[in-house]
Amino acid sequence: MRSYSHNSPEAAARIVALLLISDGNVSRQELEALYGQDIERQIGLAPGGFAQVLNTLCEDLLMAAHERRVLTGSIDQATLDAVMAEVTEPDLQHKVLYFADAAAMADSHVAAEEAWIMRAALTQWRVSKLPAQG
Repeated sequence: MRSYSHNSPEAAARIVALLLISDGNVSRQELEALYGQDIERQIGLAPGGFAQVLNTLCEDLLMAAHERRVLTGSIDQATLDAVMAEVTEPDLQHKVLYFADAAAMADSHVAAEEAWIMRAALTQWRVSKLPAQG
């Protein structure tokens, strides 16, 4: 998995993208929730930047799956921790949690994988509750 600069828009977007694809199904409602709340502008990405981060994440996951010769399970706890560690600025963490929660709730179903990623973020960043949806 490639690294991004700490607290970069790409590092933040990758966490949201990871949650988005974690259950194996990206729904239209999830994308509408993110773009409807202007994710790219809010976290500092250029137009089209979120789609690029999502594509890059998928490439990284496919490479990891190929190296391990297994398609599933290419994200383990250590990798997830490393991805989360690239976002240390509290305001950016808050935005990541806000958008991740919006995506997870958009299709009216929070998958176990989505919950795992949210728990990891809350734990690693020592956040006691999710930011309020506005």
